[in-house]
Amino acid sequence: MRNSGLRATGGRSLAWLLLLVVSLAGCTPPADDSWEQIRETGVLRIGLDPTYPPFENADGEELRGFDVDLARALAAELGLEVQFAYIAYDGLYDALATGRVDVLISALVIRPEQMKDFAYSDPYFNAGQVLLVPAGEQEIADMADLSGRNLAVELGSQGHYEATQWQRRIRDLSIETFNSPDETLDAVVAGRAAAGLVDSISGRLYLREHDTLRLAGPPVTVEPFAMVVRIEDERLLEAINKSLEELEEDGRIEQIRDRWLYSQVLFSLFL
Repeated sequence: MRNSGLRATGGRSLAWLLLLVVSLAGCTPPADDSWEQIRETGVLRIGLDPTYPPFENADGEELRGFDVDLARALAAELGLEVQFAYIAYDGLYDALATGRVDVLISALVIRPEQMKDFAYSDPYFNAGQVLLVPAGEQEIADMADLSGRNLAVELGSQGHYEATQWQRRIRDLSIETFNSPDETLDAVVAGRAAAGLVDSISGRLYLREHDTLRLAGPPVTVEPFAMVVRIEDERLLEAINKSLEELEEDGRIEQIRDRWLYSQVLFSLFL
């Protein structure tokens, strides 16, 4: 009886082991064949939400913007044609997960909570907060130089939050709030504030029209934009990162930045 019991137990163990093997095989991520399929078709399908100028905007039948130019440059570097798919912002990740597109290029900030299912490329732009001061101002090089001065921010913005954090560390820093990034920077131009803290997109766009301000120091915060692929598409991600490196090294990304977000930048905005 004892021996037959042992044999029965052994049989059950073997059955459970086989079931476990089958279950693990079913959980194995799909093979990374997307890059080969893309190369065979010669087309890179890119998902974006065309409602966020200057990064992407569908103006009539024409699609224009920073990300659009970057996507075309990336596809050319990879030896591929580009095919854009217009997708509402809330549906971008779902479109990628279901295979409707190969990559997302739509001013997307890196989100750690998405990294279980998706992978991000190397960042290509930092949309974080930047400090702007009058062009002739020589004493303010960064936030630490604002002791005893007033700083303009947009009410309720990330810049407002960052300013309150700095206020705890900087002696006699006064914060002035305004209704928009442009109003914030107008206050600096008018001399009502020593400096303004806004996101780098708003700051760069403002500098296109106002040469009386300049950026002071490196970005105050980091908010990186990156391209997105499915987590299993490792070879595609490798190819994208390699191409981004080439585009950065030969100055093409800088040219695209200057076209859509020109400013008198003296410091790198992430890259």
